[in-house]
Amino acid sequence: LYTTIRIESPMSWGAWVLLLTTPLAILWTFSYLTELFPKVNLTFGFLKKFQNFLVTNRLNMAYALIPLSIVLGIYTGILLSAFNARPLWNNAILGPLFLTSGLSTAAATIILCSKSHFERSLFSKIDLGLIIIELALIVHMIMGYWAGSEVQLEAMQLLVNGDFTIMFFVFVVIFGLLFPAFLEIIEIRGYKVPVAIPALLVLIGGLVFRFVMVEAGQITRYLY
Repeated sequence: LYTTIRIESPMSWGAWVLLLTTPLAILWTFSYLTELFPKVNLTFGFLKKFQNFLVTNRLNMAYALIPLSIVLGIYTGILLSAFNARPLWNNAILGPLFLTSGLSTAAATIILCSKSHFERSLFSKIDLGLIIIELALIVHMIMGYWAGSEVQLEAMQLLVNGDFTIMFFVFVVIFGLLFPAFLEIIEIRGYKVPVAIPALLVLIGGLVFRFVMVEAGQITRYLY
């Protein structure tokens, strides 16, 4: 994969983006080490200098990480949709759907970990918007299957009336999207809601969504 770059290959895009994103993410985390853990003492002087260098260049790292993270978030869906032999995956909406789901779970992680009330409130609103978009994309995805060929209609049955229906509609749509959205709405309206509940539900829903799409997609095929 790393001996060539194929612009038309989702696998090549993902491999190179991962190669760039992983070290940058590690460096970004290292720049916050002493802020997160004040008792940590960097014994070697060159490590302190290196961390100071990273701190002064956080903005530059952010400029690089933001587009890389977007590409990485959408990459999984694009990669799956490129498998034409799997009818459930052969849907152009998977890329934006995986990206939105990833952004939503990222917002939920910030809500879960943040100690700032303002930050939690801000990302609750952001997450609510992302959940609405994700629900719209799921509806659009199902409509795409519904308007597709017979084999895509059969593939859709796995989600709406098959082995993965409970996992998809109960754990992803209801407990992973609708219920957290309801909790975030009443929190915005001023009611007291434990921040961990909607955040954890979104994280679990995002994880189950990926398991469902990958597992169900492998079952579907054109030739039976």
